[in-house]
Amino acid sequence: MDMPTAPADALHTVPAFPFEYKLPAGKTALVIIDMQRDFIEPGGFGASLGNDVSRLIPAIAPISMLLEAWRARGWPVVHTREAHKPDLSDCPPAKRDRGSPSLRIGEPGPMGRLLISGEPGVDIIPELYPVAGELVLDKPGKGAFYATGLGDWLKARDITHLIFTGVTTEVCVQTSMREANDRGYDCLIVEDGTESYFPEYKAAALEMLTAQGGIIGWRCDSKTLLASL
Repeated sequence: MDMPTAPADALHTVPAFPFEYKLPAGKTALVIIDMQRDFIEPGGFGASLGNDVSRLIPAIAPISMLLEAWRARGWPVVHTREAHKPDLSDCPPAKRDRGSPSLRIGEPGPMGRLLISGEPGVDIIPELYPVAGELVLDKPGKGAFYATGLGDWLKARDITHLIFTGVTTEVCVQTSMREANDRGYDCLIVEDGTESYFPEYKAAALEMLTAQGGIIGWRCDSKTLLASL
């Protein structure tokens, strides 16, 4: 869609909670956490844990609108995928052996070996598929900064602000946002651009991240954010 082009140094004011979020054009990356088939489609890792994967679907449309807006402006976009090496050398037993899922990490499922790099299930869903120039990171942990090159990539581009979306709110999204906060980034989470298998966990995570005057960051919905650009 056609959008007006703001100056590269424009500062946008977003009516967010707990107070206004100042978003600098060109220095704000859209971070899309783990919108991959293994979590969102039937037969993947999320389903193997007994989750209702349909609960993640509502996040797709808001993220898609934000992604379109970022692409139209030429702003930076980051996609992450939770994925491990085929030999599982970066997957500690404490992670793989936990609980009693129907399938464990690395075992074959309908979309290939679960959470293994290069397998169909690890790929980003078609609605949000990356394009040339967007960063795609495979991360072995919950956080986007752990054992990845994200920090260096952001520094090289002088990025100071991060907009967080993706799944699941209380696990990989929250962990990544907390990591970013510790590294000095001003972070905003998009309320309808993130989802959880457990709605009560999403609500609690949003409250925790923005409590005490925005202790980790800000939050608002996608329509508010888009209207502010």
